[in-house]
Amino acid sequence: MSTIAKRNIILNVDSYKASHFLQYPPQTNVVSSYIESRGGIYPQTVFFGLQMFVKEYLTQPITCEDIDEAREIFEIHGVPFNDSGWRYILERHNGYLPIEIEAVAEGTVLPVQNALVQVKNTDPKCAWLTSYMETALLRAIWYPTTVATLSWSCRQIIRRFLESTADNSESIDFKLHDFGARGATSEESAAIGGAAHLVNFQGTDTMSAILATRRYYDAPMAGFSIPAAEHSTITSWGRDNEALAYANMLEQFSGPGKLVAVVSDSYDLFNAIDNIWGEELKAKVEANGGTLVIRPDSGDPVSIVTQTIERLMQRFGYEENRKGFKVLPPFIRVIQGDGVSTMTIEAILAAMKQRKQSSDNIAFGMGGELLQKVNRDTLKFAMKASAAEVGGSWRDVYKDPVTDKGKRSKKGVLAVIKDNDGTIKTIPHQDLGQRPNLLTPVFRNGRLLRNQTFEDIRARARLTDYPTAVE
Repeated sequence: MSTIAKRNIILNVDSYKASHFLQYPPQTNVVSSYIESRGGIYPQTVFFGLQMFVKEYLTQPITCEDIDEAREIFEIHGVPFNDSGWRYILERHNGYLPIEIEAVAEGTVLPVQNALVQVKNTDPKCAWLTSYMETALLRAIWYPTTVATLSWSCRQIIRRFLESTADNSESIDFKLHDFGARGATSEESAAIGGAAHLVNFQGTDTMSAILATRRYYDAPMAGFSIPAAEHSTITSWGRDNEALAYANMLEQFSGPGKLVAVVSDSYDLFNAIDNIWGEELKAKVEANGGTLVIRPDSGDPVSIVTQTIERLMQRFGYEENRKGFKVLPPFIRVIQGDGVSTMTIEAILAAMKQRKQSSDNIAFGMGGELLQKVNRDTLKFAMKASAAEVGGSWRDVYKDPVTDKGKRSKKGVLAVIKDNDGTIKTIPHQDLGQRPNLLTPVFRNGRLLRNQTFEDIRARARLTDYPTAVE
């Protein structure tokens, strides 16, 4: 079996791209394109993911076998193939793609409608290559950036409620846990999306994300988890032995400084809280030395969470913090992992606040909503050509459809700047002057030019807070 889908960059493309080398004006020497979010449900983007793509796909040269495979497939497929163009790259550039990619630093939070990436060919005989890269490059950007933006927006919501209902926000890094691996379309998707979530939080059960951050961003350990029950490990004891199943979790995993999560709705959540955890096992819970995390997993998330916390407070008591909100004892907490989205997080925390329950009591787990319920239109991502050098002269390249002004594209070679007031905006490169350009070279002709660590990316993502808008 060949490795077409993962390794042969020539075939990592939409079919129609193969014919585009014949469609540019004569003497087209350079094509410059950019990637941006044109809008969507969030007012900002958290740029992330380019380095993964560069390291995985662009730092290895194409081979004669890649070209032969692509030629055979495209010919059978029914579209032209630029055999001479790819063999020129193989012979003249030793198989490394003659393109330059500029980008803002990963982890940068910036308003939508700004260029995140700019790419151009570095060899005038390969002007067709810039837009040929659109399929692979745009996909490598829109997905992790969208997940990072969604996760960052959740962080802002949670942070806001911690600031108003808790004594401090120190627990925020573990307030949203990634449950999304099984709902992702592939292992690679789980790795990429899971890594994007870890830009903002440190809780994850997506092991692929841990491996991705180690491999591509030099992160020894970017995320953490705890022992946790699932329904099968509880129900295998039988309904009559539910208490024994819970007791076993405490015996196996509790202790000083330890956390253990136990799903408690296999039969009757409120019976489990009132009679098993809150009566039969109460002494063990109080003396476990660490923290028991109760997980409800069904029902309306807003009402279930507030009722769960209220019933636990009735059984185990609570303290009032300095802001007048009720906090469970440190040996017991709640995690909600069912039906969690940006909207339900806000709704749950608002309902808790109304009942004077501190957000310290709750953490969240998000699955499909985090890694899977996003698409290219969530942030209206696009890659468009904006300039071309033809016959020695540069010209603007753009679209401006009268039927949809939202698809109007930018003109010219671009730069991204930060104004004196801190506003980030995209301008024509010719207007840059002495101002620093936030678009800096990341890749050129087969070489990664800037290796960014995960630690630096995380720090950058936390520099700026924006209002969070969710539709």
